[in-house]
Amino acid sequence: MDFGDGISLLALGLSGYATWRTIQFNKRQDSLVETQNKLNELLLAKETEEVIDERKADLGASIIKLGNHKYRLKIWNKGNAEAKSVTVEFPDGNELVLESELRSKLPYESLEKHASIELLASVHTQTPRKHKLKLCWSDEYRNKNEKIVYPTL
Repeated sequence: MDFGDGISLLALGLSGYATWRTIQFNKRQDSLVETQNKLNELLLAKETEEVIDERKADLGASIIKLGNHKYRLKIWNKGNAEAKSVTVEFPDGNELVLESELRSKLPYESLEKHASIELLASVHTQTPRKHKLKLCWSDEYRNKNEKIVYPTL
């Protein structure tokens, strides 16, 4: 073995080492690209959810006491979009709001973000403490939304 063979062998060894390091680097690079793709998917999902939330209304209800024997059923929109054609149904029977009050105010055409409707409530000693309400409305996200709530006295 002469000097040229030694140099060739050294070059072959360095080439093998460089190839091995390149393979390791490419594996790490692939892992980083995969992580970046997952993060991009999560970010896209989050952004999509935020856009959808901007188009949704979210209604809630509670019974509020204003004074001696004066109660109101308050329905509010805590969502980011306008609620249209708001109606209230009583699946277990209506013992809280007079039918004339419901007919005169509902369906409520447009309930803006953070706005509310108040309905006169008729409360007496025989009135149940817990009421089941079904709130129905339309918004930019869906035409027919429904939510069951349980306001209490």
